[in-house]
Amino acid sequence: MEALVASSLPSVRIRGPHPKSLFIRPRSPILRPKRIASPKLCAAISSPASPVSAEPAATTPVEPEARIDAAGEKFDWFSQWYPVMPVCDLDKRRPHAKKVMGLDVVVWWDRNEGAWQVFDDSCPHRLAPLSEGRIDQWGRLQCVYHGWCFGGSGDCKFIPQAPPDGPPVHTFKKACVAVYPSTVQHDIVWFWPNSDPQYKDIIMKKKPPYIPELDDPSYSKLMGNREIPYGYEVLIENLMDPAHVPYAHYGIMRTQRLSNTLYVLFTVKADREGGRPVEMSIKKLDIDGFLAKQEWGSSQFMPPCIFYAYSERPSDPGNVTAMSDGSKMESSAPTAKRRMALIFICIPVSPGNSRLIWTFPRNFGVWIDQVVPRWIFHVGQNLILDSDLYLLHVEERKIMEVGSSNWQKACFVPTKSDVLVVGFRKWLNKYADGQVDWKGKFSGALPATPPREQLMDRYWSHVVNCRSCNNAYKGLNALEVALQVLSVASLGVVAAAKQNALSAIARTTLVVMAVLFFGASRWLAHFVHKNFRYHDYDHAFR
Repeated sequence: MEALVASSLPSVRIRGPHPKSLFIRPRSPILRPKRIASPKLCAAISSPASPVSAEPAATTPVEPEARIDAAGEKFDWFSQWYPVMPVCDLDKRRPHAKKVMGLDVVVWWDRNEGAWQVFDDSCPHRLAPLSEGRIDQWGRLQCVYHGWCFGGSGDCKFIPQAPPDGPPVHTFKKACVAVYPSTVQHDIVWFWPNSDPQYKDIIMKKKPPYIPELDDPSYSKLMGNREIPYGYEVLIENLMDPAHVPYAHYGIMRTQRLSNTLYVLFTVKADREGGRPVEMSIKKLDIDGFLAKQEWGSSQFMPPCIFYAYSERPSDPGNVTAMSDGSKMESSAPTAKRRMALIFICIPVSPGNSRLIWTFPRNFGVWIDQVVPRWIFHVGQNLILDSDLYLLHVEERKIMEVGSSNWQKACFVPTKSDVLVVGFRKWLNKYADGQVDWKGKFSGALPATPPREQLMDRYWSHVVNCRSCNNAYKGLNALEVALQVLSVASLGVVAAAKQNALSAIARTTLVVMAVLFFGASRWLAHFVHKNFRYHDYDHAFR
């Protein structure tokens, strides 16, 4: 999980412990039955801490103080708020097609209501995708197949083919588009994946998770997003796994500095990459996720989408972390002024596909984000995502072969570095039957593996969905063309000039400039292709 943040702060070091950030998840007003701890699971985690094994008789790396509550509760995947996209990467001038939880939706800006709307991406006329349409001069969403127009509440405003003096067919219920409840929080568009009218005001009963740092103006909060060619489950557990960072991302990021005690114990590297034991423990696990402790701070899984890691806060009555049952957990970390968090928002798209939104809020070095364009950070962050992308794509298929419910039998996880991954799989098996509930939309089979160039393509997975990178891509391509024109123009001047019109020095200068312009255009073309199109990653030669 520390992987992506390294590239976002190339020149800033974090010294000393950091205060923990308060993360409050709004509770649903719907009363749940009292939870009774499962005897089997309590027995497993109340035994003394020992190495984790995939064998049924062995204990898992969940710490003795952890609690797992359960009473037959099941996680309802379609009764949650889901993030769609950051507002910074949405264009108000056009509709945007997105898929979340297997649902095809269209996100568009309703200027009449001054709000982002999320509709079913299907025109009720002949089921053409509304995301391929346009926003007309009156601010309505127009289907470009036959020109039907819709307002922000999903009602049909205009059917061009209907006679003005005929029946008002545009007012019929079947002419309306399904509308999903939506809201903007933390500069992200969220939606509720149920268009039934009874959920129209669901925002009054249940809100998306609240992250204080993203509302604090003293924190920087640049965001990024990318379409990921492997599933939600593998994406989350990879972000929960710090032990893979020195190996899968070797040479492209710095790892977290050890505490003083661990620094003494592990000053001698066991290998070139510097892998080492990792101290992690889970404090509580229930249907609302889990809270965990690790060397540099704490982390929290807030199902279904958020994995949040944060540096510690000073220990005082006002600095505590709210637990899902209303209890509080205090920190013993000393006071520190610098604070930061790693926030990963993992969105289920379809089997074998997911979407990642990331942001790393911090209250220091804020000026960097105001000076350096966002796309420069994304170049490094995409490289980190690419460096283990193929590994995880293949891993997911191997897990599918044995069955997700057999994950712990197939995988051998003997150390504490896997405690969060095991905790996530425990939560998934206990409360979600080991997998995302797609409501029968998919057969369960994963899509075929595409060629490597397509699998690791950056343009369609990120650039077209990121306004900063898209603008940079267009600008750099224009600069490449300009350099080529200057190169040809320089040679043209030399060729067209009469014998004595230019001195030898001038001719030589123009020729050298032509060569430099051409060389710069070729280098720029390589840079653009490598960072905006396709960048393979060969671990054997790192």
